[in-house]
Order: sequence, then structure tokens, then C-alpha cells
Amino acid sequence: MSSALLAIGRRRTTAERRRDRERDIIRATRELFDERGTIDAQIDDIAKRVGINKALIYRHFAGKEELFALTLVDYLGELDAQLAGQDNPRRAPLNRLRALSEAFVDFCLTYPAFTDCAMSLLRRTGEELFGEITEPVMVKLGTAMAAPLGRIATVLEAGQRAGVFDQVDTAYLANHLYTQTLGSLHMARVGLIVSGNGPGHPVVHHADVGTVRSTAITATLATAVGRKALAGRTTRSTRAGEKS
Repeated sequence: MSSALLAIGRRRTTAERRRDRERDIIRATRELFDERGTIDAQIDDIAKRVGINKALIYRHFAGKEELFALTLVDYLGELDAQLAGQDNPRRAPLNRLRALSEAFVDFCLTYPAFTDCAMSLLRRTGEELFGEITEPVMVKLGTAMAAPLGRIATVLEAGQRAGVFDQVDTAYLANHLYTQTLGSLHMARVGLIVSGNGPGHPVVHHADVGTVRSTAITATLATAVGRKALAGRTTRSTRAGEKS
């Protein structure tokens, strides 16, 4: 075999080893996320879980944010698979959206670190993200997000054609519902709600997970129906006034 072919073989082996190690690092990061949450998952612990030196992680990833972004890509891939398993185009659009919302909410409740990781990225501006994450990783993250968002947008389009959902840009609305649900599920993650008991006397209560779950799903459906629900209510109120 020529030296050129041997060199190509070595390069391929090196590239495969690099990809395998990157997968091991991402898998270990996700394991620690699921065990401890994003805050307590430190680079030292990730390196120890993989069995490598901490410095090697920074040879594979631009920084902690990039590693977390690729771990989110892993979560998003699993989320989209679960949404695909629940989606049924033969259902009525409202029931179809309900099934997707239930799957999304339950995924967030099962993997609280997914909510933390996703919210952490949402808090950054686009400029900040491009400053912390390399372009190839941003492309991977965008592609991973586009899959579940596109699935939701398809259901919204079906509902608009059927006349049950509000005529709003479906790409925007899918992103809105994604962000809205993450915000709602963060309440379950924190586990607290605050109310007032007179001026200067706030009261902290436990946030019931079941209530958070049902409210998040209802909010998704209500947002999708949107102004159509208001228009219908206005028409009914007008008719009632005319009869009275």
C-alpha cells in the first residue's frame, strides 16, 4: 500500500477517534445534567466522567457554552423523536397540537436540565451566542431546533386551513410557543410561586407540578386559537345583548 493511502487511513482513524471522543464528552455532559442540573455540572466533572484531562475538552469545544449547546442538540433530537411518535396527521388540528404540547411539556418535566439549558441560551442575544459558539455548532443547534419547531408549524398551518387557529405567521408562532412553554415549565423547575398578603407581606407557595403542566398545555392551545376565540366570544356577547 502506498504511503499516501496509509496517510489517508491514519487521518480517517484520527477523525473517527475525535468524533468518538466528542460524542463521549457530550454523552457525559448530558448524564451529569440529568443527575445534577446544569449549574452543578462542571468541566472537571465531565472530564473525570469521560476519563480524560480537562484540557482535552477545550481541544474539542470552543468553551463551556459550545459544549452546552451541543448537549442541547442531543436533547432536541430526542424531543423531536418523541414529538414524531405522538403526531398523527389524521387527528383534528386542536387535538394534534394538544398531543404535541403534552409530549413537549412532559419532556421538559422529565429532563429539567433541558429546560435550564434551553433557557440559558434564550437569555443570550444573537451577538453573544456567535461570540461564544462557533458557526458550525450554531448551524447544528439551529438545525436541531428547526426540526421540532417545523413540526409544530405544520400543525399550526393545518389548523389555519381548517379555520380553527389564528392567522399568524406559523414560524413565529411555533417559536413563541416553544419559548412560552419553556418559561412556564421553569416555574415547575423553581417550584415556587409568590402572592401578596397585604402591602409588604409577600407569601411564597409551592408550585404544584400538575397545575403547571395543565396550564402550560392550555396556554399553548389558547395561543394557537388566539383572536378567533376572542372574536367568537364577542359575537356571542353581542347576540346575548341583542336578545336582552
